[in-house]
Amino acid sequence: MNHNTPLSSDTSLPHRSPNEPPVTGCRVLTTAQLRAQGVRPSDALAACRAPGPWQQLLPGVFLLRPGPPTSDERLHAVLLYAGRPPVTRVPRQGGTTSEEPASPYGDALLTGLAALALHGFTSAPPLLALDRLDVLVPRTRRLRSAAFAGLVRSNTLPAPQWITGLPVAPVARALADAVADLDDAESVRRLLTEAVRSGRCDPTTLVAELTRARLLNRPQVSGAVDALRAEGRLIAEERLYRMVREYGLPDPLWNVDLRLPGGPHLGGVDAYWPEQAVALELDTGSAGRWPDGFDESDDWCEHARRREHLERLGITVVHIPQRRLRESMAEQATVVRTALMASDEREPAAYVMVLPR
Repeated sequence: MNHNTPLSSDTSLPHRSPNEPPVTGCRVLTTAQLRAQGVRPSDALAACRAPGPWQQLLPGVFLLRPGPPTSDERLHAVLLYAGRPPVTRVPRQGGTTSEEPASPYGDALLTGLAALALHGFTSAPPLLALDRLDVLVPRTRRLRSAAFAGLVRSNTLPAPQWITGLPVAPVARALADAVADLDDAESVRRLLTEAVRSGRCDPTTLVAELTRARLLNRPQVSGAVDALRAEGRLIAEERLYRMVREYGLPDPLWNVDLRLPGGPHLGGVDAYWPEQAVALELDTGSAGRWPDGFDESDDWCEHARRREHLERLGITVVHIPQRRLRESMAEQATVVRTALMASDEREPAAYVMVLPR
């Protein structure tokens, strides 16, 4: 994304001495940035009056050329408006000082549909089709939404991901902020499904973010999440089959239930190696198995008790989160292989019945 196109002659800065250093090539500037270049606010506003060569896109943010702003210029404008980057004095040649921004966008970052478009979502509208570009800011920011800049306030801001030089919210957070403003169930389903199918976000992280945003009680979201869990489950199982095949692991018994002879049901596992007494469980975000911050649920406690029971019987339980299976398959294969090889050093496990699930 290039904001450094040189200014044409009809967008020159008013009342500027020819002996001064040239203005930055960026065509979208704030009042403070223009002042640092020697342009008074009154002169900037005068340059925006018809038939002036400039225009004011947002309060305190100017486009130094006529004509409709491009999508890049709109993104740049909303970040400058919401971020209000601090301006500090820096030395200039000759012993003088000038004011320059310490950070290009302060603490603002793009979120919602605009962020998803930058992440490459085909189910998100193109940037120029968006009437509003959402920007994530601290809750204490004393600023209102204006024109095409929509402010989304938050107590905590995620670490930005930089895309084409712009700070963008991570996919899960951008999805939650986008879904919060969508009433159409089909649009919600398409966005969430694309996130999982494309591998941009795993279901566990996504559902955790939707839970944090208190969106799971909305019908259009809960219905999409049910489909999302099923989608994530299928994808995770396919990756697990591929891991066993590509890394030369022994073939397990797939998707089985374990039961003590004449005793209680021990639960289902995704893969089981009976000779080594090793069970594997995929964490796909179902049955209450959420990431940190979600492990106090009754479902999670029941899952933990079941796992402890299996291990007391001498069965090694390998737990693989879907995200790790996606991002580090070789490492997870090593974990499974190590558990299988270590079976010779353990006491024999209790006999359990293996039933199809």
